[in-house]
Amino acid sequence: MSAVADRILRVLEELASSPEGKTLSELSNSLELPVSAVHRLLADLMEQDYVRKDERRGEFTLTMKMPSLGLRFLSAGGIVDIAQPILERLAATSGELVRLAIVDGEELIYVAKAQGARQGIRYDPEMGRPVTLSCSAAGIIWLAGKSDEDAMRLVSKQGFGKPEDFGPRAPTTFKTLLPMIETARAQGYATTQDMFLPSMSSMATPVHANNGEVRAILIIAGPLSRLTDARMNELVAPLKSTAHELSEASGVSPMLRRAMQGPNYAVTITE
Repeated sequence: MSAVADRILRVLEELASSPEGKTLSELSNSLELPVSAVHRLLADLMEQDYVRKDERRGEFTLTMKMPSLGLRFLSAGGIVDIAQPILERLAATSGELVRLAIVDGEELIYVAKAQGARQGIRYDPEMGRPVTLSCSAAGIIWLAGKSDEDAMRLVSKQGFGKPEDFGPRAPTTFKTLLPMIETARAQGYATTQDMFLPSMSSMATPVHANNGEVRAILIIAGPLSRLTDARMNELVAPLKSTAHELSEASGVSPMLRRAMQGPNYAVTITE
């Protein structure tokens, strides 16, 4: 990849994580690039209508052009239309949040959701962010389908993250993480509590392709006060049956079909 293309993508990714916007100096600092270089990149992106500037506050934000491209891609692939009713049924059964994400290469990215909670706390993480593999049920059950060596490589590549950004029980070493992965392998699903976020729970089970390989993960997530150990035990059966339904539906959507058949794609319902 050319240096310019790499820098443009870094600017877009940084702004995608900052919906409130960032100033030129803030972008320069976070990207560790000269102010003059960032200014030129922003000028090109504004010319193509991917970025706008708030003249009063001096902050740069993404326009809706980038999200619209993603939505157009998902719509053309049929993934949301096919999966949404499945997500809605599991959300209604569980009374909690169900998420759908595409795994492109070695990352899980949120793309759709169904909210089952009608009152009280509603767990609803941001769309478009990568899943942290080491402290989410989605990540742990996905890693459980790989060798320990591959699992450690993927976590090392992404990093454990800063402890203050996650829950108090989030693992920060492989010595802590590997037993969780082994437990997930043995029982066929993963659960987390106080890990991805404080006082939050999640559970996940794999979705298998026709050849038996794991190409997808299905997740239910919600507050620990509702999604207790006992409640998660009750939801294991509907979680697994919904994962099977999602696998069957993969033949209808071109994108889901690629995810379930190709080596570099997968689909996950994630926290």
